[in-house]
Amino acid sequence: MNIQQIKQRFGIIGNAPGLNRALEVAAQVAPTDISVLVTGESGTGKEIIPQVVHHLSTRKHGSYIAVNCGAIPEGTIDSELFGHEKGAFTGASGSRKGYFEEADGGTIFLDEVAELPQQTQVRLLRVLETGEFIRVGSSKVIKTNVRVVAATNENMAEAIRKNKFREDLLYRLSTVPIKLPPLKERKEDIHLLFRKFAADFAEKYRMPTIKLTDSAVIALTNYPWPGNIRQLKNIVEQISVIENEREISLEKMKFYLPEDVVSGVPAIVGGKSQESDSFSDRELIYKFLFDMKRDMNELKKLVIEMLNGNKDVDLTGTQRDVLNRVYSDISNEDSKKLLETGTRDEVREERDYSAPDEVTIVDSDYQDHTEVEESLSLEEREMEFVKKALEKHHGKRKDAAKELGISERTLYRKIKEYDLN
Repeated sequence: MNIQQIKQRFGIIGNAPGLNRALEVAAQVAPTDISVLVTGESGTGKEIIPQVVHHLSTRKHGSYIAVNCGAIPEGTIDSELFGHEKGAFTGASGSRKGYFEEADGGTIFLDEVAELPQQTQVRLLRVLETGEFIRVGSSKVIKTNVRVVAATNENMAEAIRKNKFREDLLYRLSTVPIKLPPLKERKEDIHLLFRKFAADFAEKYRMPTIKLTDSAVIALTNYPWPGNIRQLKNIVEQISVIENEREISLEKMKFYLPEDVVSGVPAIVGGKSQESDSFSDRELIYKFLFDMKRDMNELKKLVIEMLNGNKDVDLTGTQRDVLNRVYSDISNEDSKKLLETGTRDEVREERDYSAPDEVTIVDSDYQDHTEVEESLSLEEREMEFVKKALEKHHGKRKDAAKELGISERTLYRKIKEYDLN
């Protein structure tokens, strides 16, 4: 069968290159008994590939069993896949065949295979390598001849790194990997799928088929569809049932699509959400701590050079900024003298003022000296950084937030918290 015949037989809509390539590989590998791993985002229709592989293979007259590994509790999944003997566990009133025994001579589709527990992964690896397994509560080895096709929407390399999935099992499952593209990479297929679903629901609910205006088609096509085909089908069903008018305009379409996506802001895919408030606070605190550490290191270098008698210290821009912040209690005239002489003691002799608390520092490389103890209050430092960022960017919060490395939402909250309006 060629690609178009496969699409007609299995009701597959679309002409995207990625989709055609996936079907082409499935058709080529079907006559063999090679294990196949189908990958792709949730809702891309991964379950159709195992059906194509099975029905185009020599096993097409055998059993085809689809198993959702993520829907079976961990305590019973071994029993479901490999069967159990009477009395193997509480409630096992009789022996039972598992899916691998029932599918002997056919194909078994393991959906969400990354959700399998480690113990079950070991059993599955043995079946793939030897075609043998043992029922739960038994010692008798049973042989089976099953073709395994698995699917997952997870990043398997990441799952292996986190010790969630066995690397050797992945190699056995993914002898031939097939990747289904997400709907956002099949823009030319989106309107085709919309019309197909619209016709199906019109027939199901016995009502006229909905149609889109040109502007609505553009909005539909440009939407990134984080839920892929499943999300598109759901939205078409909503519109078909709720809307009285059969022609859907852009305004009506926007009602069913999130505003941030319609306005061009990319949707967040893969379950990741925007940074939480606590995460933003932690980032801000880390930034302050790193800046404080850098300032103290610069100050130590400068003081050591001064105490070693180097009066003509060539200050860097960072060191000058540090001095201005640390010795902010000194007047502009005295600050100038400080930079010229290199020590604060000479300025102190000429000007009498209330000095901050001091602590004596002893180092083997130079004589005892005094160093100003700077306030380490995170709250004060945080407020100072926020205020300076706002002053630097003339109150433009977007630029200030970028300067601080935080989100605008976090900056708004800090402004309100410190009453900086």
